[in-house]
Amino acid sequence: MKERAKRRNESSWDERIARFKATKAYEYLQVIFVAFAVVFGFLRPFIIEAYEIPSGSMEDTLLIGDRILVCKFIYGVKIPFTSWRVFDYHKPQRGDVIVFIPPHDPRRNFVKRVVGVGGDWVETKGPNLYVNGRLVDDSAYVKHQYPPLPDFGPVHVPEGTVFVMGDNRDRSNDSRFWRDKYGRPTPFVPLGNIKGKAFIIYWSQGGRLWELHKVRIRRIGKLIRSQFAFADESKEAI
Repeated sequence: MKERAKRRNESSWDERIARFKATKAYEYLQVIFVAFAVVFGFLRPFIIEAYEIPSGSMEDTLLIGDRILVCKFIYGVKIPFTSWRVFDYHKPQRGDVIVFIPPHDPRRNFVKRVVGVGGDWVETKGPNLYVNGRLVDDSAYVKHQYPPLPDFGPVHVPEGTVFVMGDNRDRSNDSRFWRDKYGRPTPFVPLGNIKGKAFIIYWSQGGRLWELHKVRIRRIGKLIRSQFAFADESKEAI
């Protein structure tokens, strides 16, 4: 009798495990496990790093609760405790979505889109962005809200820096607004402050980790593309 009861218990557990493996919760746990193994394992220090999006400044490209992976070596490998980079053959391009340390607050990490590189002139007029006097066609990924922000610029982007803006243009704390402790504008991000280029959303969830009904399954695995084109040219996606 005891042996029969033991077999029934084992069979019951096997059935429960099999049922759990057939659920979406099991699929989510597998994704989480693999992502954590990759992100926080041996790849993290040199190749990729994970960040969570805390604000809506990049909507709808990136949503609050998106977890992104950032390629750390694409702009060169940073030598620890210095601002020097080696193998920095590829420079940030207009349209890249980057993670960086903002010049006005070295304790934080920001994520924005590059809209101007060294030598560019950048300005905004109403909802329109102009680079070197040419209208940028950003309608595919930028959104605007009311009330619109004041016009900005033009400003000249120094060599060795970039000018960045959020895709949620009227709700973004970006190069247009940064000030140092003395109130002086600090709009430009030095290349040495850039941690890497965002390239994929590896997890997306609107609530806490255990709120599985808030997982945005369709966003998982979505590539974060560089996008930039002038209005008088055909659209480009890199």
